[in-house]
Amino acid sequence: MTQLQVGRIGRAHGIRGEVTITPFTDDPDRRFAVGSRLQTDSAARPVLVVAGARRSGPVQVVGFEGIVDRNTAETLRGIHLLVDAEALPETEDEDEFYDHQLVGLAVHHHSTGEVLGEVVDVMHPPAAPVLVINRPDGTEELVPFVSAIVPVVDLAAGTVTVDPPDGMFA
Repeated sequence: MTQLQVGRIGRAHGIRGEVTITPFTDDPDRRFAVGSRLQTDSAARPVLVVAGARRSGPVQVVGFEGIVDRNTAETLRGIHLLVDAEALPETEDEDEFYDHQLVGLAVHHHSTGEVLGEVVDVMHPPAAPVLVINRPDGTEELVPFVSAIVPVVDLAAGTVTVDPPDGMFA
């Protein structure tokens, strides 16, 4: 079963057992909703249940059941929060994809069909997602994940088709 990281626990926040979370999800409000059960990469705490969540400025703050003081909260620092990929809802738009669906896809040139590499990661800078492509020569190419450059994603075929501007993949 494939597990996906949806967040990483940061420092304790306040004295009541809350922690900061670095979210790796596009919908932290739903992912960290009260009652959500999150698996972890910690043998000491394999499952954490969200008892409360809020924003404090730009920071996601979460409290977990059974974590009631700052000292206990601090022991959670660095734990990765995980969900089963199969538990994720289907995307509502046929042109939306989860990162894990894109990683591993072969990248082909729109005009020539040439294999340009393989998607190895998806980055999320402020403007638009970026596909990290491992090229056959071992170098990486960063490709903005916008329809003008990536017109076709075919999950069934395991391919991404790119129409790169001049200079990209040169």
